[in-house]
Amino acid sequence: MAHGYSGDKQALLMRLRRAEGQVRGIARMVDEEAYCIDVLTQVSAVTKALESVALTLLEDHLGHCVAEAVGEGGPVAQEKLREANAAIARLVRS
Repeated sequence: MAHGYSGDKQALLMRLRRAEGQVRGIARMVDEEAYCIDVLTQVSAVTKALESVALTLLEDHLGHCVAEAVGEGGPVAQEKLREANAAIARLVRS
């Protein structure tokens, strides 16, 4: 079964690799005792990058997995909606 993000997989992986590099850069900045504001700026950038990945995954999940389950109806649809609501709540709290 293909997940909703399959079409975006390469773009998502590229964003994640870029964020991974940014995190390594932040660690290097801390190790080198860079100016606090410069470190915070980089933390903000990587946070936004990860939020972008999360929103893409959520959009794909709603448009593919949830929509398909709702079309079929029944308890699977209710479970997919519950999962989506929980995922949205986690994103909002973070």
